Amino acid sequence: MSLTRFSVSLEESLMRQFDAKIKAERCPTRSKAVGDLIRASLVKTEWQDGEEVAGAIVLVYDHHTSNIVKILTQAQHDHHTVIISTQHVHLDHHNCLEIIAVRGQPTEIHTLLNRLKAIKGLKHVSLAAGTTGERLA
Repeated sequence: MSLTRFSVSLEESLMRQFDAKIKAERCPTRSKAVGDLIRASLVKTEWQDGEEVAGAIVLVYDHHTSNIVKILTQAQHDHHTVIISTQHVHLDHHNCLEIIAVRGQPTEIHTLLNRLKAIKGLKHVSLAAGTTGERLA
């Protein structure tokens, strides 16, 4: 992989804030940090442009809640075309963590996400928007 050098001019106070942030995150270099920001921006564009994407939907719920497991299972079966895997973890006697790996069109993934968010009894629902990696260097 060949590297290209370029220069960026920033306000001194912004540069100090950036350096403090990357130091706190233990990022080894400014170049690595800038590359990470560029990749994050490109992934965001993939989601906005409707490219095939990948990610994970994270759920937390009390499995004792009436019919919640049945309702979750039905929702997942109705959207099986974008679900590539699920992982179910027992956090304690009541609470479960479920991770749903998804891949497909952003609109289809958001349809599933919104359906899950509408389920009464879920304590937490979030999306980690990712990429298939096919369009990133």
